[in-house]
Amino acid sequence: MERYRAGKLTRPQRRLQAALVEATGSEWQPQVRAQARQRAAISTGMTVDVTAYFGFTCKGSSDDGRERSITTAISPTYAKQILELQEAGATEEDLHPIVAEAITESYFTEWGTRAAGLRADLTHVSKIDFRF
Repeated sequence: MERYRAGKLTRPQRRLQAALVEATGSEWQPQVRAQARQRAAISTGMTVDVTAYFGFTCKGSSDDGRERSITTAISPTYAKQILELQEAGATEEDLHPIVAEAITESYFTEWGTRAAGLRADLTHVSKIDFRF
């Protein structure tokens, strides 16, 4: 390190370079992830990508349940609940009811502007992915 500080060497050897990248990455990456999770829970929400069987409960509903692939943004309120459950060690199955609520709000009822009283249940989940 003294040679780098004195300006005698400007590029670290491969082994040292790898060690420096690993050391800074281990400190930096968890902080970036934590900030992104906090931002999702407070202001930006997150995107959920689900492939599952969706069944519906609603007065006068004519839309039969079927398998769907849905990608939609969900509100920070639901994002916070999902992230808290994940941190508490919840399984993917434990998340299904809250994800169903979030998707119902954002996708099926379009934030409360249509299909009042609709409730979507998801079962037979093939894929679920969260991005924030």
